[in-house]
Amino acid sequence: VELSCIIKSTITPVPRIEWKKIRDGETSYVFFDNKMQGDFATRAEILSRTSLVIKNTTRMDTATYRCEVAAPSDTKTIDEINIQLTVQ
Repeated sequence: VELSCIIKSTITPVPRIEWKKIRDGETSYVFFDNKMQGDFATRAEILSRTSLVIKNTTRMDTATYRCEVAAPSDTKTIDEINIQLTVQ
């Protein structure tokens, strides 16, 4: 599955991008400090700097995924989007 976090315009040369997984009120890092975290390290990757690709998805991956972008040089310094993923 591919989850996209699109950055429309930015002045910041390399904005910081983080992905988080929110499930049952618990938040965990998926992509942080420019690397995959936890079990995502072996089955996920970042494409085109912003899209999260999760391989071999299971029902345990059903959650809300949050993409957070920090761009300190921009007018809007931080933004986020939530994507609900349901694996049947």
